[in-house]
Amino acid sequence: MLGPYHALLFVSFGGPEGPDDVIPFLENVLRGKPVPRERMLEVAEHYQHFGGVSPINEQNRKLIAALEAELKSHDIDLPIYWGNRNWDPMLGDAIEQMRADGVTKALSFMTSAFSCYSGCRQYRENIQVCQKEIGDDAPQFDKLRVFYNHPGFVGPVSANVAEALAEFPEDRREKAALIFTAHSIPMSMATGSLYESQLKEACRLVGDELGRDDWSLVYQSRSGPPQQPWLEPDILDHIRDLHQQGITEMVIMPIGFVSDHMEVLFDLDTEAIELCSELGINMRRAKTVGTAAPFVSMIRQLIEERALGNEKLALGPHGPCHDVCPEKCCPSGRPAAGGRPPASRPAP
Repeated sequence: MLGPYHALLFVSFGGPEGPDDVIPFLENVLRGKPVPRERMLEVAEHYQHFGGVSPINEQNRKLIAALEAELKSHDIDLPIYWGNRNWDPMLGDAIEQMRADGVTKALSFMTSAFSCYSGCRQYRENIQVCQKEIGDDAPQFDKLRVFYNHPGFVGPVSANVAEALAEFPEDRREKAALIFTAHSIPMSMATGSLYESQLKEACRLVGDELGRDDWSLVYQSRSGPPQQPWLEPDILDHIRDLHQQGITEMVIMPIGFVSDHMEVLFDLDTEAIELCSELGINMRRAKTVGTAAPFVSMIRQLIEERALGNEKLALGPHGPCHDVCPEKCCPSGRPAAGGRPPASRPAP
């Protein structure tokens, strides 16, 4: 045990690992959401473009392995269980296994640096429904706080942007546009959360690290119906606008993502690169934090601060985010939300 905790539940989105997984995976993702089937099939083609395999599961395996080594190197014996919302290994299965293993109290870590319904509360609701179905002996969970302004996140993001900028000739670096991207969400969801303000603060902190205040924040990967307002501007529209302003170099940093999963591979490494090539723009895409050592250490520090009362690290004027989410924080913006992810994946 570490303090009162027996284990850590590592919670993420999940992704298909073969062509036959894609449609049932997307049906899991979109359950209860008003997304036209035509849009789902369009997104399915994005996955099939990469053989039906999302890299997110493999990246999570690497991050979990790195975290296990980090904990061991600090003499922390805390088993890690992994559960996804949308694909194997499923969240319901992971929580049931924890119960079978005798875990009564655990920490949970969500792979999102920012507060919003889809990045935090939805996972908490899923955990709560699983607990209700298991019954009185279900494990209890305390969620680790979001980390948008933690030095272990801001530092690696800054280093990766600097690395991308260094690929330009020295006399062109200051003229290269610095663009941060994040997953767009519906305005009805965004207005009830700190998502947008936390993103802007994270971008500001990275800009300060690099001595740049001329950055822009844009969005990608929207999936809702056209009549529904989502956060804007879109990355492709922004690239076109910068081209009209005479910009010929740019760095894109997907600050809203902790790993290079499908939205990064398709929306940035495919569509954005193709558009930049058409427009004659020299573009570099900065790496996400992945398994950077400071980021892995950050997760261990979040565990220690919650379990042992260690100092809470945060950059900027806002300080560390709350440990315990208020009852009504990060609403979905829809009349009803939540629901249990299936304990196992559906048949293809």
